[in-house]
Amino acid sequence: MPEAGAGGDRPAPPSPEIAVGLDYGERRIGVAAGDTLTGGARPLGVVAAHGGRPDWEALGRYLRDWAPRVLVVGVPYNMDGTEGRLTAAALGFAAELGTRFGLEVVTVDERLSSREAADILRSQRASGARARRIRPGEVDSAAACILLEQWLRARPRAPGKE
Repeated sequence: MPEAGAGGDRPAPPSPEIAVGLDYGERRIGVAAGDTLTGGARPLGVVAAHGGRPDWEALGRYLRDWAPRVLVVGVPYNMDGTEGRLTAAALGFAAELGTRFGLEVVTVDERLSSREAADILRSQRASGARARRIRPGEVDSAAACILLEQWLRARPRAPGKE
């Protein structure tokens, strides 16, 4: 019988669960992916939307490629916490995601995520880390990354997985 800690009786390390973050917008939806093991995320790109209606096929390709366990959707609120112009649309988008793709969908307050993303990208450009101008889609996918990392940091962890 192996000794405790000798390798044979160690619990398997937790396997990461993939999460996809989505920054909803009427013209573009930013997409990012991350995992629960590292708590990190990276921007993936954008999905076009027309009048708030996403290109569901393009979104489905991201979800097939990344096979997430959970989708994290940013919901915009006003600074005082009241609903903004896009709050209901983002909540409707989140509900339809769950129905269409059969995945768990959680929402997070995304106040200022787009501004924070734009500030980070501008800072990278000013420092020389980014050579070209910042495109609107890059801000959207960076905002999706920020809101996903916010969720990854705030989610409850199972005992022993700290």
